[in-house]
Amino acid sequence: TAAPPQTTSKNPASSDVLCATNPCARPSKASSDSEEARGTMPELILRHHRPGDIGWVIERHGTLYWQEYGWTEEFEATVARIMADFVDNLDPSCERAWIAELDGQRVGCVFLVRKDETTAKLRCLLVVPEARGFGVGRKLVGECLAFARQSGYSKVVLWTNSILDTARSMYQRAGFRLIEQEPFY
Repeated sequence: TAAPPQTTSKNPASSDVLCATNPCARPSKASSDSEEARGTMPELILRHHRPGDIGWVIERHGTLYWQEYGWTEEFEATVARIMADFVDNLDPSCERAWIAELDGQRVGCVFLVRKDETTAKLRCLLVVPEARGFGVGRKLVGECLAFARQSGYSKVVLWTNSILDTARSMYQRAGFRLIEQEPFY
């Protein structure tokens, strides 16, 4: 296993709240340079969660954020609480999880949960490193926003971190804008 960067979960980055006030807006279809450089994507399947997926989501978040940013098990515990709340309170009529698979292997996930009658929260988007650059994240976010439209939400919000440049850029292309910023932890 690779050693983590020399940062911790108590890093000086800021946490950001982004909002798409019009989830009916269609995300941009433009591909990134990295997608073109990586070549043709194997067949991508987006499916709903099933047994085993929630544990995978927690483990992948914990491991990848430790390897890439040096975040500790405190972050993994936060993801575990988010996942437990999702499973315990799931209303399939207006909440959903998507698992992305390439060649039968899990490579990404995203969740949409109800915040209130008109607002949904996009949660826990993740794409594993070997699947990045193929548009997996963009497709997961697009599916999430399409379901938000179908479910009648007028707004979708999400929380992200200022050091997650690629994700922030993708969110902005999908119509999200920064509405609040505060120190991380």
